[in-house]
Amino acid sequence: MLKPAFLLAALVVLPAAPAWAASKVWVSQNGFDNLTCGAVASPCRTLQQAHDNVAAAGDIGVLTPGDYSFNTSLGLHITKSVNVTNDGVGEASILVSNTGAGIFIQAGAGDVISLRGLVIDGQISGGEGIALQTGSALHVQNCVIRNFEAGQGDGINMENSGNTQLFVSDTIVFNNGFNSFSGGIVVAPQSAGTVNAVLDRVHLENNIDGLRIDGTLGFGGGIGSHVIVRDSVLAGNAGSGIHALTGGHAAAFAVVTRSSMVNNKQNGILADGARATLLLNDSTVTRNSTGINTINSGQLISYGNNRINNNIGPDGTPTGLFTQD
Repeated sequence: MLKPAFLLAALVVLPAAPAWAASKVWVSQNGFDNLTCGAVASPCRTLQQAHDNVAAAGDIGVLTPGDYSFNTSLGLHITKSVNVTNDGVGEASILVSNTGAGIFIQAGAGDVISLRGLVIDGQISGGEGIALQTGSALHVQNCVIRNFEAGQGDGINMENSGNTQLFVSDTIVFNNGFNSFSGGIVVAPQSAGTVNAVLDRVHLENNIDGLRIDGTLGFGGGIGSHVIVRDSVLAGNAGSGIHALTGGHAAAFAVVTRSSMVNNKQNGILADGARATLLLNDSTVTRNSTGINTINSGQLISYGNNRINNNIGPDGTPTGLFTQD
């Protein structure tokens, strides 16, 4: 993913990194940004300054509710391992617009990022909620990501060229999307990149696609993406609840268990392409325009214990059945 022009403009005005770095830094609506802010008695005002002041693998905590964006085009630019946590003080938000990114991650190959308890809002004109370009792992817990409807138009966008893991739990991602390539969560590693993802108790609602697993940007025969979806809801999306696609390029693979694909305008699940494969276990697919659909040699393999019925159009038929020993 090319760095957008708005981000280049935003980054050049970021404050220089301080000569010291604390392991724990705090932010508050009453804080003030400078090169030494971050103590409880003198917190920073924005998450960006807190990030710049905290040591690698350090912690950023939220003291009061409020908006902690750097500006209207960039909420937070992450370049290292860091944990950003709101553990219940009220709404800690990142509000962006002007096709901006709520959180843009360009971390190192071994860096791990954790985000918890945040509301990331694109206010309709925002471009991406969370966009990861480089980094080893991203953990998103108990967050709300909404209203990114311009630019890239994704709630969470993974277009990494390296090997990355994504873990999302207890999070709602809704009202995101700009065109047919966008959606709530888009997993689309580039070149030889890989993504191993686990989505646990996630709601993907009223996006374009709910979950889009895209192997078309990867090398032919590449590993691509492996996604586990469990105890989750993908509902009311304008496209498909789950859309796995690859034109013979990198794999787009998912295991979906104990989840519901409901009221999606196109397909509950769509597997498109010879290396697009989904395994469906103990799940419900109902009230979609089409229940399950496979095209261009895509595969959907059922464990035989799903409820695929009462769809508006055809329920669809699995391409295979799996019987466990």
